[in-house]
Amino acid sequence: MIIEVIFSTVGEDGCPNFAPMGVTWGEEELIVRPFRDTHTYRNLIATGCGVANVTDDVLLFAQSALSDPVPPHFAAGQIGSVVLRDVCYWREVVVTEVGGSATRAEILCQVVGQGWRRPFLGFSRAKGAVIEAAILATRLHLHDEGEVEAAFRSYQEIVDKTGGEQEKEAMRYLRDYVRRWAVACAH
Repeated sequence: MIIEVIFSTVGEDGCPNFAPMGVTWGEEELIVRPFRDTHTYRNLIATGCGVANVTDDVLLFAQSALSDPVPPHFAAGQIGSVVLRDVCYWREVVVTEVGGSATRAEILCQVVGQGWRRPFLGFSRAKGAVIEAAILATRLHLHDEGEVEAAFRSYQEIVDKTGGEQEKEAMRYLRDYVRRWAVACAH
């Protein structure tokens, strides 16, 4: 089963990186599939470790999909990485095997530590819509503007009906990003 997480790593320079990612979840092993041209991949290869953070903060999913936020965090207990402060639970992992394709790695990781801070209540329809909108926003180059706008109208309707302030703020952030993309495409 693939679980959407915020995956945190630390670069050789000590700077933390937070990236939304679907990981194949297991109690003893996780599989992480970052693109090879990302900070996540480079940091995992350089340091050999990372953290799968399970959170319901969809604004952070949106922000970390499109920019490089450094949210509040604390040191992981078993490895040289960091854990989100607003995390429900997490798995600290070390790299055991690297494979995959020329563009996307498949990294097998062993769970060496874990923790829990608060219950994960699940994703409401609005939170799910924001995550889908964030994924689409990272793949704008694969779609035409009309397709993107239609999808965003649908996601916005769900957020308007069922979302709270965090989901609405996340959609504003994503829609602003898409508007800037549309303007850039028009020129």
